[in-house]
Parts: sequence; C-alpha cells; structure tokens
Amino acid sequence: MKRLYIILAMLFIIYLVSCKQNNNPVINENNQEEDYLNEDSFDNSVVVYFSCTNNTKTVAEKIINIIKSDSYEIIPKDKYSAEDLNYNDANSRANMEQNNPLARPEIEGELPNLNNYEYIFIGYPIWWGKLPKIIYTFLESYDLNEKIIIPFCTSGGSSIEASVLEIKNLQPNAVIYQGRRFTASASDIDISSWIDNL
Repeated sequence: MKRLYIILAMLFIIYLVSCKQNNNPVINENNQEEDYLNEDSFDNSVVVYFSCTNNTKTVAEKIINIIKSDSYEIIPKDKYSAEDLNYNDANSRANMEQNNPLARPEIEGELPNLNNYEYIFIGYPIWWGKLPKIIYTFLESYDLNEKIIIPFCTSGGSSIEASVLEIKNLQPNAVIYQGRRFTASASDIDISSWIDNL
C-alpha cells in the first residue's frame, strides 16, 4: 500500500511538471481551458488589406510573413491618384467619398472566398478618422457570421476605435477584435508582440 502511495505521488509530480512546461493553456474565469492566440494559432487565417500609398501594405506583408497566412489585396477598379488623395482639396475624390454615406467604390477582380477562414485580419489606412469607403464595399459583400475579424490600420495620429465600430456595424454577427493602429515604420517586433498578445 505504501508503494502505491509513492507511485501516485510520483505521477502527480510528473503531471504538475508537465503542466508547468506547457505555456499555451490558460484557465478562464469559468474554470475552462482555452488557448492563447499566437503566431501558431493562425493557420486558418487570411490577411485582407487596402493600401494606396503602400503604408498599410508594408504592415500587412509583415503580418503575413509572421503568421504565414494567405492574403488578398483590395484593389480599386478606379485607382486613386495623388490628386484623388489630396485631403486639402474639398473636391478631391477621397474627400467626396468620405462625405458621401452611400459611396461604395468598386473593387477590381473577383472577391476571395472567405468561407474556409476562421480569422480575417483586415488592414486599411484611416481616412478622416474612419474606414475608407472601399472597406464598406468589401465587408458588405459577405456574411461573416461567427468569423473572427482582427482589424489593423495605419495612421500618423488618428486612432482605430471609430473604424472598429464601423466594422461592428457592418458585420454585427462576427467577433470583432479591438485591433491596432500602426505607423508605416512599425517593426517586425512591434507587430509580432501585438499578435502574441491577441
């Protein structure tokens, strides 16, 4: 009987050591085991992004490289010129679109099938504190019920919060993460740290 107690004690110690070595599981407040999201968690993901000046594209490509995901670039059917993006001109195309609640710029080519993805990273520049209207075009083309949408944006100073609320309104049945604003010069370490802490 004493030998049985010793064996049970040894098995319990081995169990405790193995649990301590496993850094992935975490126990939530309901005492249920769940996993941290990290780079390895995003096997079933796609990074979708819209970029006119390559700032968002630069960040998107770093995310794609870190999580080894598929990708899709939203390309406008009618490309934006420098004049179109002149924020100081009230009559510029971008200004007119942002001020028109019905504006939905067309996307070039066929849209991707998102059915097989669980995680959808979506990146965009912040225009006047909000989503570019072409993101409306993209999101309104899908029913992303129960998909996990992870926004990221590029901006010199505007926050991401208002654009995340817009995404929630466009896809109310999806799970929307708070997301993160980056500058164009964001490092791989900055982006990897954000992904590790999702």
